[in-house]
Order: sequence, then C-alpha cells, then structure tokens
Amino acid sequence: MMRAMILGVSLATLALAGCQTAGPPEAASEGSVAAKPAIAVESKFATSADGTKIHYNASGKGPLVLAIHGFPDFSGSWDQLAPALNDGYRFVAIDTRGYNLSGQPAGVANYAMPKLVEDVQAVIKAEGYDKATVIGHDWGAAIAWNYAFAHPETLERLVILSVPHPANMGRQLQAAPQNSNYARNFQKEGSENNLTAEGLAGWVRDPAAKAKYVEAFKRSSFAGMMNYYRANYPSAPEPGAALPTFPKINTPVLVIHGMKDTALLSMGHNDTWDQVAKDTTILMVPDANHFVQHDAAGLVNGTIRSWLDLHPVK
Repeated sequence: MMRAMILGVSLATLALAGCQTAGPPEAASEGSVAAKPAIAVESKFATSADGTKIHYNASGKGPLVLAIHGFPDFSGSWDQLAPALNDGYRFVAIDTRGYNLSGQPAGVANYAMPKLVEDVQAVIKAEGYDKATVIGHDWGAAIAWNYAFAHPETLERLVILSVPHPANMGRQLQAAPQNSNYARNFQKEGSENNLTAEGLAGWVRDPAAKAKYVEAFKRSSFAGMMNYYRANYPSAPEPGAALPTFPKINTPVLVIHGMKDTALLSMGHNDTWDQVAKDTTILMVPDANHFVQHDAAGLVNGTIRSWLDLHPVK
C-alpha cells in the first residue's frame, strides 16, 4: 500500500523544485549567478536493426537519459528539457522514424512497435551505453512502455507523459471511445493527404518554435506518421474480454499528465502502481493539456530533474 501511494511530501518537493529551477535558459536574469553556460548539442545518427537511420540530438555527460517524442512532434519537443538535465546527464532526444531527419521507410509494417523499440535500443548502443533512462510522450510514451517490456535489462528508470500503461489503455478506450475518433480516422487509407506541415504545427504557440516545427514537418513523412496509428493503435476491448497482462516494470516510474488532455483521460493512470515493482510517482497538472511538457515546462522539467536526482543510478 505504501508503494501505491502518491507520496505527498516527495511530490511537493518535486513540484517546488520544478517551480524554482526549471524553465528555458532565458528565464534567468542577465548576469545572474544561476545562469548556466549553454552546453553544445551534437546532431548524430544511429542505424537501427532493419537499417533505418535514426537521427538524434545529444548533449552533456553522465548517465544516459533518452527522450522520445510523439505525434505531431519531433526531437525539438525536448529543447527546454535538455538544459535542465545536460549539466549532469547525457541527454538524447531522438527523431522517431518517419520524422524530421530520421529515415522514412515506406509501408505500415515498418512502423510496427517492435521496430520502434529497436530504434531506441540502436541509439543507446550508438552512444556506447549499456543502460538508459527512457522518457516518452504520446507515441513516445507508448514506445517507452514497450521498451520497458522488451529490454528490462537495459532500463534504469522510466518517465511517461500522458499515455496510460497498456494494461490500463483498454479502460481508457471503453470510458471515452469518442476520444479516439481522430485515431480511427488516421488509420484510414489516404489520411495523410489531409495533413500539412502548418496544420500539424498549429498547436505550437511560440512563433519561433512554430517555424522550427513547420520546417521539421516539411522534412517528415505524413504517411509514416499515419502508419504509427495503422500499425499500433489498439481497438477497444470486447465486453467481458480478459485484460491483457504484462511483466511488472522493475524500475522506478514517473508519470506526468495534463488534466486538460482531451484525448487521454487522467483516470487512465489509475492503478499504474500495480504494474510496477519499484516506486511510482504520479504528477497531475490541472492546467496543462496533452502537450504537458510545453504547457507546464517549468514544473515538468524541474520535476523530471529532481526525480532523476532522487533515483540515482550506478
């Protein structure tokens, strides 16, 4: 029972740390002692098991922390998280296949979950590490959950934004099936023809960031984006059907959710702790939407940093 509790004191500590220390570098006043010099970001590539090139940005030194974006997004989603971590960690943000500078193989089968998981493994190996902490949002969260099942021997810690554990996703689909209508439309043949780079970047509020998103999406494969849904989006379980089972995750888990998310409900994260053998921390952000890492960047980035520091790895 103690493990299942959302620890009020610890969570309050994390939240305060997020409010006090996180945020983009420009938040520090000019000449402030707290301002840190920017750490150089390297643009690199790894080759996945099937030969697909996976692009990623890497910075800093220390334990490896790898972040995976979702839809519609790219590695730039983590630009504000990088400076919150890369003074103590080796921080890597990947472009998942189909996006931006990564390879864009044709065909639905090339976007099946096992291939997406092996892309993550390829980047970890390319960096010369045996283990990593994995962070994921949206489809990146789905990949992160599945990475935990496929490679428990290389996972040190797991950070999930927005997407419920697969064992609980069926409950989410049953409770609000209408919230998945967009995904069912994406699964239809030719759905990519309705997409534009500008439209996909419509959720980005900052003009400078939006310009970068439009550029990244113009380099991306719209068909590849839709193939994530065609290959992997689950159907709602039949009434009375047995719930799927998964091996327990044997690392600490942090879950962060924006409660104004209109696609995924907060209740989807209930009982996550039953799927984890180590401690589970859950942070619900009342005023954040689906892109919680943007809507509450200071809180999210500070929480992730504090949580990682509280769960050191050897």
